[in-house]
Amino acid sequence: MSVNKKKKNIKEKTVKSVNKNVRSSVRKLNPILKAIVGKKVDIALRDLTFSEKRISKDIKKTISSAIANAENNYQYDIDNLVVKEAYCGKQIVMKRFRARAKGRAAPIIKPYSNVTIILSEKKIMESHGTKS
Repeated sequence: MSVNKKKKNIKEKTVKSVNKNVRSSVRKLNPILKAIVGKKVDIALRDLTFSEKRISKDIKKTISSAIANAENNYQYDIDNLVVKEAYCGKQIVMKRFRARAKGRAAPIIKPYSNVTIILSEKKIMESHGTKS
């Protein structure tokens, strides 16, 4: 006896926002992005507001853009949005040179990055009964 079970393809509601040419290295961005993954959007924004890192303002702008995309383009409820993914990748590297002693030059490397933030709408599970 074989039973055919129908699998429901429930497409998870996701919203994406990409900030290109962020003036920081991937190494400095990664710890900040890992800290906000899995958090609700308002908590992530609060954490970034009080962060002492300079680049957290740009990440905050990217999250705000993703929230605006969710609200305007897809009519999602802002209170249910959660940061599903947050990652960054390398962009261009601006190279400069600084004059040093004895006619030498030392390179200055100014890296840029891409920041991608994906939000998803988390459904609130209704509890039936009490846990005792």
